Amino acid sequence: MAAPSMAAALAASLPAPSAAPAPATPTYEAIPPSMSTLIDVEAEIPLKYVQLDGLVVSKILKHSCDSTSSSPVGLLLGIDLDGVLEVSNCFALPHHSGDDDDKSAKSVARYQASMLRSLKEVQGDDNVVGFYQASTLGAFFSQNLIDLQALHHEKLRHGGIVVVHDVSQTARGNASFRAFRLTSAFLDAYKKSSFSTASLASHQLTFSSIFEELPLIIHTNPLLSAFLGEFSSVSPDTAPGSASVSALPPSFSVLDLNSGGLTKNLEHIVDTLDTYRNEEGNLAYLSRQIARERAKADNYVAKRKEESAAREDVTRLFKIPPEPSRLESMLLLGQVDAYAKSLAETTSTGLVKMYSATAGSV
Repeated sequence: MAAPSMAAALAASLPAPSAAPAPATPTYEAIPPSMSTLIDVEAEIPLKYVQLDGLVVSKILKHSCDSTSSSPVGLLLGIDLDGVLEVSNCFALPHHSGDDDDKSAKSVARYQASMLRSLKEVQGDDNVVGFYQASTLGAFFSQNLIDLQALHHEKLRHGGIVVVHDVSQTARGNASFRAFRLTSAFLDAYKKSSFSTASLASHQLTFSSIFEELPLIIHTNPLLSAFLGEFSSVSPDTAPGSASVSALPPSFSVLDLNSGGLTKNLEHIVDTLDTYRNEEGNLAYLSRQIARERAKADNYVAKRKEESAAREDVTRLFKIPPEPSRLESMLLLGQVDAYAKSLAETTSTGLVKMYSATAGSV
């Protein structure tokens, strides 16, 4: 007879379980009215604002600085309570520049599933509430971002949000974070894949009505606030006769006239306008082609007055292409508008600095 396995031997050595008493019937208490508004199972309470934790802000800043991609993307994790979307954690999504789109998408999906599974195992926040993306000069309009938001709209509570971080503002010493979500009018047109002229007019869509902005605040716990206060405070040096020192080196970025940023902003505007002009040229060419085919079909129907010919399917004889989508044109206009607003802000600040520098030198 074969010797019993180690697991069987250990199981046999354990004491026999004692008969447990029958469990009592549990009693449930009604949810207090003060808590019933917080437990929003059906996501019926509209969002009032988005609250970013200090940890999320630091992670987004680090990912934006370390990433080689022009628009790094990551996932936001948290929960919504009583109309407040509390974002407590986030993690970056990998960027594969050398792979094709299909292979890159599968790799990102595997990484996302692995990270969420690992967070759940260590009792971390694994509830996805949206995405974040870094941009330059406020131009965050892109087809990839819209596809990502629209794809996860049905899966995320309140449709999910996107937090946009402007890297150029951070370089000037201002941490810029804005929260957006897709509007219902745009989602309706996106589901129908209809961005023709008639569809845009019926849905009243422009580049400014693609996203709806939500108020955003940054929350820091007392421990982090105390650390930042201690880190930035000036402490006297122990050496006699020495000046006070600080852990943070002095910054002279406010004295920079920022002429290089102005040139870069103008270059972005010119490039985007050139791309928009090419897109409008392609749309005009396709519109003329559609008009020619339609005119041929109308002439054919006008010549055939008989009833049998009127019932004939004209689309089989004339291949009239569908009207092209104007979504790309709207996104390019959104980028131009963002670059123009950034240019106006940069030039106004630069003029004040240049005037101050000139007045000080006189």
